[in-house]
Amino acid sequence: MGKYIDKLLSISCDSFVQEQANLTSELRGIAGNLAQELEALLNKKNGFFAFESALRVFSSCSSQLSIGLDDWNSEALWRKDYNGLADGCLFFAEDIFGGQFCIKNGVVCAFDPETAGLEEMAASIEQWAQEILNEYNVWTGYSLAHVWQEHSGALSSELRLMPKTPFVCGGQFELDNLIAINAVSGMKSRANLACQIVDLPDGAQIEFKIIE
Repeated sequence: MGKYIDKLLSISCDSFVQEQANLTSELRGIAGNLAQELEALLNKKNGFFAFESALRVFSSCSSQLSIGLDDWNSEALWRKDYNGLADGCLFFAEDIFGGQFCIKNGVVCAFDPETAGLEEMAASIEQWAQEILNEYNVWTGYSLAHVWQEHSGALSSELRLMPKTPFVCGGQFELDNLIAINAVSGMKSRANLACQIVDLPDGAQIEFKIIE
């Protein structure tokens, strides 16, 4: 492990689970050349929160503390709602808004749940950790997570923050535009939005409904 992963681990909470991390053959196939790096990270700390829960790295398996990689990447949980737009990705972490970090085609990308858009971030898990540390407020939403929890209390592990008016539709990064929602429900809500947006021209009408 490199110095950036070590730094990220040093400012994170205790491991979600104590078991050794072993990716399934399916997830290993998606991760490709980064599978070994991801396993090495999880074998140092098998799932954790950092930046006051603004960043969650999923453990290899689910526990009382957090859902794990196997379940989070299950087609039946929320991915099917994206109608193929989330295919080929291994989602291994997320920000406070449910924005996903994933491995696809041998690189680490940021996945926007509102549009299903992918932004390439890094060629390795170590470089991803460097990006997170260098721009942690941008990549994790830390400042809003901090203020929200000061006003409303700590978010439980099954919750993320979601905009009432989607960011892609002009919603503001402000407390008044945020609600706490079950992480799975949040992804399903944004999946419906992304599927409407995918082939629409600018200015077309869309409907956004929060799925409880």
